[in-house]
Amino acid sequence: MKFLVIGSGGREHAIAWKIAQSESCDKVFVAPGNGGTALENKCENFKYNSFDDLIDLCKREKIDLTVVGPEAPLVDGVVDAFTNEGLSIIGPHKEAAVLEGSKIFAKDFMKKHGIKTAKYESFDDYNKAVEFIDTMEYPIVIKADGLAAGKGVVIAGDKDEAIETLKEFMLNERFNEAGKSVVVEEFLEGVEASIVTLFDGEKIIPFISCKDHKRAHEGDEGPNTGGMGVVSPNLHVNEEVMNDFINNIMEPTLTGLKNDKLTFKGFIFFGIMIKNGVSYLLEYNVRMGDPETQAIMSLMESDFASILKKCMDNSLEVEDISWKDKHCCAVVLASGGYPLKYKKGIDIQYNDNLQEESKVFFAGAEVEDSKLRTSGGRVACVTAIGNDSNEAYDKAYESIENVQFDGMFFRKDIGKI
Repeated sequence: MKFLVIGSGGREHAIAWKIAQSESCDKVFVAPGNGGTALENKCENFKYNSFDDLIDLCKREKIDLTVVGPEAPLVDGVVDAFTNEGLSIIGPHKEAAVLEGSKIFAKDFMKKHGIKTAKYESFDDYNKAVEFIDTMEYPIVIKADGLAAGKGVVIAGDKDEAIETLKEFMLNERFNEAGKSVVVEEFLEGVEASIVTLFDGEKIIPFISCKDHKRAHEGDEGPNTGGMGVVSPNLHVNEEVMNDFINNIMEPTLTGLKNDKLTFKGFIFFGIMIKNGVSYLLEYNVRMGDPETQAIMSLMESDFASILKKCMDNSLEVEDISWKDKHCCAVVLASGGYPLKYKKGIDIQYNDNLQEESKVFFAGAEVEDSKLRTSGGRVACVTAIGNDSNEAYDKAYESIENVQFDGMFFRKDIGKI
């Protein structure tokens, strides 16, 4: 089989790497890919300018299945474009992708289908939003309605910070159109968990749980990022929590998708808050998370290519997916200044003499003149597997020594907080 993976991040490197391990896989094209996928076994990068370029590639190379990594192509309708040409693709059609593309749509969907979530109101008028925050107890959460690369959520500790955030989003257009409308919701205190699932249109099958670390600096300080690291499994997601999630969030979501005719074949990411053993839904993504994917692919024992094919054939069952009885720690290596301003084009020194069961997945990195250089804010993600969370932590941080570039920084408490 031949595969196409759309995207250029660490998530896409991990997906391509895992698919390439399958005996049924002959080749994986990654569009546009990155410096890591350029060096990966069975993988080839492909630059493109439009969906038509990708469709032409699929027809020319007789690609069997395409997997979409990031959210933007999904919201822009890549699945619709492929489906209209009779091409197999994993991901939601444009109408269903709004579950991630609009926070307001997602919250209204949760409310409509009785899915537990924080109380909220949505606004497209700045003055009305300011009036509303006068009635709130702090802290509160303010979310840009549209896509903001994981940075469109602010926890405002007081009214001044809330007003400043509303100005930035709605008036100063920090995220362009994405922040002109906002969701303002109550702050839920607890432990966050990420649960990625696979949806075949009839059933949703959960993957192993993760715990993301969103803030840029140790102790969960600093600005929100796309994610600075994860551990998997999330030790707070015990059997009781998982059952609560399945019964009160996942199953009502499945019912809602069917009732609203939003079914598709692809991933659904549930971002949840666990409070006193009870799960509350924070957000949907309609693709795998980053860096959650790097940990999930590292712990998956099953043949991922086979899982994706079974999803497309409506023959996937829970028992088809097995996991290593181990723990994974994944640490993101970022460019100095991320998530704000940072330099690009910095040489990366890398050797693959890593700890056993460790891997470096590249993201904001490209090969130029036979040299690996930085090209983004999150440059790489170092993953390591251990028999327990402490061993995984130690191995991951030891393996970080194999990657160096000027200005590199990373959190030193992934899995310890």
